[in-house]
Amino acid sequence: MTINRRRFLTSFGLATLAAHLQPFTAQGQLSPQTTLKPPRLHIGDTVGLVAPAGIVDAQDIEIAQRSLADLGLKVKLGKHILDRYGYLAGKDRDRAADLNAMFIDKSVKAIIAMRGGWGCNRILPLLNYTNIRSHPKILMGYSDITSLLLAINARSRVITFHGPVATSTWNQFTVDYVKRILFTGEAVRMQNPTTNEAQFSTVAPGKAKGKLVGGNLSVLSAMIGSPYLPSWNQCILFVEEIGEDMYRVDRMLTQLKNAGILNRIAGLIFGQCTKCSLGDEPNFTLLQVLQDHILPLGIPAWYGSAIGHIKDKFTLPVGVQVEIDANAGIIQMLEPSVS
Repeated sequence: MTINRRRFLTSFGLATLAAHLQPFTAQGQLSPQTTLKPPRLHIGDTVGLVAPAGIVDAQDIEIAQRSLADLGLKVKLGKHILDRYGYLAGKDRDRAADLNAMFIDKSVKAIIAMRGGWGCNRILPLLNYTNIRSHPKILMGYSDITSLLLAINARSRVITFHGPVATSTWNQFTVDYVKRILFTGEAVRMQNPTTNEAQFSTVAPGKAKGKLVGGNLSVLSAMIGSPYLPSWNQCILFVEEIGEDMYRVDRMLTQLKNAGILNRIAGLIFGQCTKCSLGDEPNFTLLQVLQDHILPLGIPAWYGSAIGHIKDKFTLPVGVQVEIDANAGIIQMLEPSVS
């Protein structure tokens, strides 16, 4: 009995030690394959505001400052935040420089994009992914910011956050998820309230676990073939869209299928397709399009989650493990997303 107990304790001790050493290389350095969780936010922290995509103006900044002040946060503005270059918020090198500078600025604890629009794909080759990994911070936004969220998660292996931009409606629903995920570090359960503008419908029933990855469908489709996308193996893919005819949604999902993405995922969440139209007759509904693509895969899926261009939105950590329930429209985080 004593010998068996000793063997058990010795075995347990070695297993525990191995588990602790696993994220590190033989030289004691953090493995480049280890995903990093950025430090959580605290009241009084400074948040960096950047404009990596579309143009912003002084009024946008005033609104953002008030919203973040209500959360107890201070604000530091990017040097080029009010620049204009055509329909972009400054030249590519300057927008990228602002983002790079915020990551290495020790006074800045998190970075929030002012708005989406278009332009983030253009600056992906200009980001310093090594510095970003050396200075992991919360980066949050949605829509065109999808490019940054996916690229930084893939290249720097840092958890990023698909959530409100600085000019979003920071209402009680949205703020609640921001606080619980970014401040208190909870592994939250996300489910649409019955009063929410987002109504969910099951596409294919079931549950699945995997790494949560996704963003805006148009932006994601435009990134296919680039070196800025994460692995799709057994991940939970979430997408959302705005202002697209249904045949275009079909076309983009077909592109994901032909690129070998859909047949590698473990589950799909289609958030809101805001202001999406059926297009010319004859047509398909969103449910029919999703059924065509998803049912043959045999994976759980639903649409209508509170994700996208809507007032009440979840904050989704890109790169964390989750479990989804397509029957109830539930996303359950299996781990905190901040350290």
